[in-house]
Amino acid sequence: MTALRTTTKTLVSDAARFAIRAERASDVTAREALLDACFGDNRHMRTCQRLRDGRAPADGLSLSAVAEGRLVGTLRLWHVSAGGQPALMLGPLAVEAPSRQFGVGAALMARALATAKARGHRAVILLGDAPYYARFGFSAARTGQLSLPGTFERERLLGLELAEGALDGAWGMIVATGKKLPKMPAVRTRKAKVLLVPSAA
Repeated sequence: MTALRTTTKTLVSDAARFAIRAERASDVTAREALLDACFGDNRHMRTCQRLRDGRAPADGLSLSAVAEGRLVGTLRLWHVSAGGQPALMLGPLAVEAPSRQFGVGAALMARALATAKARGHRAVILLGDAPYYARFGFSAARTGQLSLPGTFERERLLGLELAEGALDGAWGMIVATGKKLPKMPAVRTRKAKVLLVPSAA
């Protein structure tokens, strides 16, 4: 009985370490710093970034994990066409190293997929490690005929149908279909013209 009590207390304690909520404007700076720490300075050059540049994430599908008022995890989903089939592209998913032991990534995934399904989305695609994402139902079974706008490893292109048959006939290039972000006005300085653009995840 003592062991059971100890296990129960540990689970409750770990679960209370963080909360998942909708991303806020005040999260942006911390989110960008977390993404830099997790993916490096060249993250803006990655293949999937081409599907996010200049686009807004899907409504209600930008999530933050917070612990004691501090951002410890982030996940966003984006509208795409998967070879003619409407879908969402998931990513990036990032969790600070000290918080990974508490299941923050799994909690973000569970909330994101449940919210996407509740909002009527039918399929989710991502580029990631199959052994990790298989636990959420992702596989390469439905993505073999799809391509990304850049180099990628075929076995890492994974899909999940939230509605049966959502990826039937999906063939060709995955392209961005999300709402375009407004271009920021150019700011003139004495020495040069600087173009401000919104930062991307």
